[in-house]
Amino acid sequence: MLLGLQNVTFEFGARTIVEDATWHIQPNERIGLIGYNGTGKSTLLKVLTGQYTPAKGNVEKGRETTIGFLHQDLLGFDTEDSILEVALGAFERVKQLEKEIEVLGEELSKTGDEKLANDYADLLHEMDVLDGYSIHHKTEEILQGLGFSNAELQKPYKNFSGGWRMRVLLAKMILQHPDVLLMDEPTNHLDMPSIEWLEKYLVHYQGAVVIVSHDRFFLDRMVTKTVELYQQELHIYAGNYSYYEKEKELRVEMQKKAFENQQDYIRQQERFVERFKAKASKAAQAQSIVKRLDKLDRIEDVEIERPNMRINFSVEKQPGKIICTLKNVSKRFKDVQIVENTGAEIDRGDKIALIGANGKGKSTMLRIIAGTEAFDGDREWGHNVVESFYAQHQLEALNMNNDVLEELKDARSGKNDLELRSLLGAFLFSGEAVEKKIKVLSGGEKARVALAKTIASKANFLMLDEPTNHLDIHSVDLLVESLNKYEGSLILVSHDRYFISRIANKIWEIEDHKIREFKGTYAEWEEWKERRTKTEAANKKAEASSLKAEKIETKPVKVQEKSISTDQKKDLQKIKTKFKQLEEKLVILNKSKDDLEASLADPSIYGDKDKFIQAETAYKKSVAELSLANKEYEKVFEQMMEFE
Repeated sequence: MLLGLQNVTFEFGARTIVEDATWHIQPNERIGLIGYNGTGKSTLLKVLTGQYTPAKGNVEKGRETTIGFLHQDLLGFDTEDSILEVALGAFERVKQLEKEIEVLGEELSKTGDEKLANDYADLLHEMDVLDGYSIHHKTEEILQGLGFSNAELQKPYKNFSGGWRMRVLLAKMILQHPDVLLMDEPTNHLDMPSIEWLEKYLVHYQGAVVIVSHDRFFLDRMVTKTVELYQQELHIYAGNYSYYEKEKELRVEMQKKAFENQQDYIRQQERFVERFKAKASKAAQAQSIVKRLDKLDRIEDVEIERPNMRINFSVEKQPGKIICTLKNVSKRFKDVQIVENTGAEIDRGDKIALIGANGKGKSTMLRIIAGTEAFDGDREWGHNVVESFYAQHQLEALNMNNDVLEELKDARSGKNDLELRSLLGAFLFSGEAVEKKIKVLSGGEKARVALAKTIASKANFLMLDEPTNHLDIHSVDLLVESLNKYEGSLILVSHDRYFISRIANKIWEIEDHKIREFKGTYAEWEEWKERRTKTEAANKKAEASSLKAEKIETKPVKVQEKSISTDQKKDLQKIKTKFKQLEEKLVILNKSKDDLEASLADPSIYGDKDKFIQAETAYKKSVAELSLANKEYEKVFEQMMEFE
């Protein structure tokens, strides 16, 4: 066991989060921690890391176990350092070694002391063991996987928005490679390509991973065990989210049947007692039954308790056939062109998902439609359109000093206090909860307030930018249900593939600075995209074959086939020759590295500063050359295997 809870009870103020909970996290496990908003999932992760101390029980942690914890509070961190430097902070020991090697090297060049020489050789060896000369390459690879371009790596961390900062901190955590990786809503700030990259990376991660997420697609692909925090207890399911859904339903059904069977048995026994307790010949038996019923371990009736938001998007006015028309729209930020001379039309009944990688301008396009972003070109509203914009920054735009009711009054919906309280009740803010300050609300609670403000408008056209962020899975389901019933039109940006697949009847993608429209669902768009990719690949292959054929004289079919086979043999022979050369090169490089390492352990070299610097430079160069040669060796070996 790496980490776990043993009979833990934890109370947060007057509220109990878990009671007598036991949970052990084993090596290489992939666990999804789920629960309704406000049940305390994020708090439980903080109990596991030792930030909070349980009232009873123990948090058990292996002596050597390292923990990485990615959570939203990390966004308070700020620095002038580049994002590459921030991510390189994962290699504290390597960076410390670099300094120690530099200092010790200077001392050695002056004194030539034998003990210092041995210490220096040890440091170089440790640097080699930690693969310290390749940390820049590893860091760049991870950052690029998470969506950063090469040009951005040297830009200051403080210049990036919250979402991109979270990616840098995620990269740093991945590079630290802790034994247990705790991730609180990691997909909130990732676009689809980055989520797919993270999925592939975590599948091969050599350590345990615990994920809190509302993205059921992500959970289904990632986790092999689901832990539900429900009614102050931890319920463990040996499968992904889809398995959990079916298994929970089955467990509830079985418990209900067991409860009903026991109730039938109790009623039957009680009838016997009632009938025969006064009869002398049966009195002893009746008394025995009463005692048995008193000792009976009663099965509780079970009903799934869930916080059901009553989301009802009401529409006051019916708009015309066309909601919005975009003509010759262009937008650029300094050197980045978002869209250029593009156009599109939103019709009544459209439920459009605007998708694509971060940086392509999805949120910018929503702001252009909403009229909150300057642009070149024309945007025309249709007849009777009443719009409402749920922006990605909506949560940050809430007034932290307002209470919940005051915040809804600021929406200027024209509703009185009673109507606003009724609306807030539908969003699970009842009684005194409407007087809670925004600043003390959880992320999910803030999202519900922002959604309530959007609904208060009675709009017939909604623009929604990442509306599922901070909502639990059940709340996402309720939002899906209400948007499917919604009689108005909408355009949304979301990274939640399940959410999009359940709502959209059109897909917009920004490609080559143009809006490309696909009329169909997300699943149909994915199929079309896959077919298009395969067709493009086949066309390129056919084109390449055609060009190759043009260079060869027309011959009978059999001779042509023989010619292709000969070419393949020639290619394979070239690869085998290169493979042999690399094997020989690796032997030489390994010997060279060993010789240089031995020379650096010789105290006499430190008497001459120039000789020492020359030897140290040669050693570092040798290690770098060896690393590159090994990578090339692996690549050529894979090419050879493809032929065979």
